[in-house]
Formats: sequence, structure tokens, C-alpha cells
Amino acid sequence: MLSQSSQVKVYVALGSNLGQRELHIQAAFDGIADLPGVSAPQASSLYETEPMGPQDQPDYLNAVCGFDYDGQARLLMAQLQEIERQHGRQYGGQRWGARPLDLDILLFGEERIDDVDLIIPHIGLPERSFVLWPLMELAPTLVVPGMGSVQDLQQGCQQFGIKRHEQG
Repeated sequence: MLSQSSQVKVYVALGSNLGQRELHIQAAFDGIADLPGVSAPQASSLYETEPMGPQDQPDYLNAVCGFDYDGQARLLMAQLQEIERQHGRQYGGQRWGARPLDLDILLFGEERIDDVDLIIPHIGLPERSFVLWPLMELAPTLVVPGMGSVQDLQQGCQQFGIKRHEQG
């Protein structure tokens, strides 16, 4: 008898504005790809944007990765936080402050989670060009539960100076 797979399609935002930003994002993608339960990982191009919060910090480099996942959302969140810590991320500082690595679960299949420490789909997704542009690249026909299509969200979103990052 074949076992039923419980894999869901997951999208995670990756961002960095301290240190060697490209290396942080590449290492985070590699770390995610190596997590138990992750298969078929894909990464978007890199995009550069101005900081969303305080403006006295470097610009961000952002990407989105998508993958199939067999596991629970909370376990994945804990694993992503461990990857952030390995890159020097410290918690409890200034909201939207500078950081070497920021990883956020954007979507976890069709699930909707609304807890104090975990909201999926990510609550800021419709307003964030640095998430919508790379997400559109990976999944142009995706519909975000309760929010609409990525294409419609992208068309209604301010760009905030987003531009594709030329690597190198």
C-alpha cells in the first residue's frame, strides 16, 4: 500500500542587510534545502530594496524560496530561526532594524494560522514589494488564501525602489 504524502508547498522570504548579504542569503537557501522534509527547493532572483523600517540602515537584499515540505509549520519556523541565529541574528532588538538574515514563512500550503507568534499567510505579504516581486517570479499563478492572486497583489503594491540585484 502506498503511503499518503502530506507535503505542502511552502514559500519563505529571505532578507539580509548586514555583512555579506549575498552569502547570507545563499547559505540560508542551502540550509533550508538541507532541512529534513524539504524537497524540490527553488530560489528567485535577488532583489534590492530600501529598508522598510528605520531608514538609517543599509539597503536589503531579498529573495523568496519555494519548496515542498513534509512537516509542521511550527517546526519549520523553529528551524528557520536556528538558521537565522547561525548567521548572527539577535532577537529583541529594534523592530525592522538591520539584521544579517531574516527568514519569514510566507505561505504554508493552503493553511491559515493566526497565533501570537505565527501568522500564515504572512500578514505583510500584500504590502511588500520585496516579497511579491520574487514570489511572482517563482509562482505567477499563485493565489494567496484570503488575499487574492500574487499578480493582483503585485499590481496593487508600491514598489519602494525595488530593483533586481546584479550578482557579483
